[in-house]
Amino acid sequence: MLKQYETVFIATPVLSEQQMKEAVAKYTKLIADNGGEVVYEEDWGLRQLAYPIQHKTSGFYYLIQFQADPTFVEILETQYFRDERIIRFLTVALDKDAVEYAERRRQNRNKAAQAPAAEPVSEPAPAPVEEAVEPAEENNEENNA
Repeated sequence: MLKQYETVFIATPVLSEQQMKEAVAKYTKLIADNGGEVVYEEDWGLRQLAYPIQHKTSGFYYLIQFQADPTFVEILETQYFRDERIIRFLTVALDKDAVEYAERRRQNRNKAAQAPAAEPVSEPAPAPVEEAVEPAEENNEENNA
């Protein structure tokens, strides 16, 4: 029985665009060769890391959602460990709610990508704030009387 998984890996930032595409192709082919099916892929691009990993402060993030046999995850993660281009990875099994959420997220991203580039909507200028004036002089006169 196939389960749905989501894996995110971070590749070293010194890779060229071609090398990154080769790494992604390697893992999508690995999934297909082991009876799995890639459901969705998303390139998150070069991002700063929260903390240094292997003396690197940035990395290329890539997300792959796939369906595969549960025994395949161990094979995939072994390949991540062996690949010196991959500095970190995480693979999680998706439950039915996470699958529905991922589907809605994909649909929203597709709608946003297909929508024509509308003119930027400028926000109205904030209304001027009126300052409260305290009757300081009146209070002083009352206190002096």
